[in-house]
Amino acid sequence: MKILIVDDEKLARDRLQRHLQELAAATEIFQAGNGLDALTQCEEQKPDIILLDIRMPGMDGIETANKLSELKTPPAIIFVTAYDEYALDAFDSQAIAYLLKPVRKEKLDKAIQSAHRLNRAQLQNLQLVNNKENKQTLSVHIHSGIRQIELEDIYYFLAEQKYVTVKYRDSDIITQVLIEDSLKSLEQRFEENFIRIHRNALVSKRYLKAIRKDQQGQFLTELKDIDDKLEVSRRHVASIRDFLS
Repeated sequence: MKILIVDDEKLARDRLQRHLQELAAATEIFQAGNGLDALTQCEEQKPDIILLDIRMPGMDGIETANKLSELKTPPAIIFVTAYDEYALDAFDSQAIAYLLKPVRKEKLDKAIQSAHRLNRAQLQNLQLVNNKENKQTLSVHIHSGIRQIELEDIYYFLAEQKYVTVKYRDSDIITQVLIEDSLKSLEQRFEENFIRIHRNALVSKRYLKAIRKDQQGQFLTELKDIDDKLEVSRRHVASIRDFLS
């Protein structure tokens, strides 16, 4: 069996590859970092199964799956997603194999056994779910499972090493959670709602109130409802002032 892993995060691809090797689930394993690369690899390697991330910059997993379905002999697809199971109720989840991040080895083994080709109706339904969720909410892992955070409740995204901190309001509590999404992919998905203030930070347009200089001459944000002061790089000062005015 040939298996292709498609994810824009190398750590995620390598984790899945280790699971597959431990399960001895494939004779050959390939990797692709984006949808276009996945299409090329499918033409060249002709994999039996694809582990396909839904959220990727550029051509996402849904668009990639639609392109793959047009092949004469399309591979079976297992979607890898941060959506919770309830977000997948829009289509028959028994007919589609999917894995929730972080992927567990036993779940991967079961999904491989049940993987099969998707039909056009299933892909169209998943596209509707993807479009709606991408515009309104962010799926995150918390201690009790996976939850959806409304974009209007998020104050900012702050990149720190390989993780991104999400500062948000949960009812009347201000809290935060770590996610593995890249800041670049978040900016591409939510550009209508967030503005970049630094190479490591995106701030909600809804909550950005002002920018001020401190005594050292550094520009910092002022946000509605919270006291957090985030550094603003000088290259972004002009665009932020334009937005505020």
